[in-house]
Amino acid sequence: MLRSILYFAVVLAFTGVVFGQSITGSAHDFSDSTWNSSGEICVICHAPHVQDYTNPPEPLWNHQVTTATFTLYSSSTLNATVSQPDGYSKLCLSCHDGTVAIDNFGGNTAGTEHVSGDALIGTDLSNDHPVSFTYDATLATADGGLFDPANTNSGLGGTIDEDMLFGGKLQCASCHNPHDDTVAKFLVKSNATSALCLTCHNK
Repeated sequence: MLRSILYFAVVLAFTGVVFGQSITGSAHDFSDSTWNSSGEICVICHAPHVQDYTNPPEPLWNHQVTTATFTLYSSSTLNATVSQPDGYSKLCLSCHDGTVAIDNFGGNTAGTEHVSGDALIGTDLSNDHPVSFTYDATLATADGGLFDPANTNSGLGGTIDEDMLFGGKLQCASCHNPHDDTVAKFLVKSNATSALCLTCHNK
């Protein structure tokens, strides 16, 4: 029993080191920002013990969540049912939609620092890849140009379903890992020769 606990602790410690190295110095490292008096990296998004907002989409979330209504992607060839962003996508948009300040964390709702430039997605998602939709075998069959996520290798160690979907849904975090900027633009893997796109799209 003790050996199992020690092994688990070592694994967690190693994971923490890897995690820290990947986000440190990235665009998501606000530890030296003048508005972040804590000097911490993780606290902008995550509360280690008690969250300061009511009913966030994820546990121990420490950043004010957007309440914006988004203009969604729409196309006559889109077979997925797209609704307002939820889950991880909503959390990403809680900075990147520009309606919530980056420094609105730890209970603060009066921040003044907002994303800008390429990081600003805005509330019009009509020209962005759709998110927060169910991606399964039914969709793949109906679309005809998608791989079945349940039995298609993601290139990340398992299937698309296992490695890239959240509760069976495609979210911002399906393609972007906010904790790891090893690949440009926080991509979960390289998109050289459209490799990331072609993970799901059978084109």
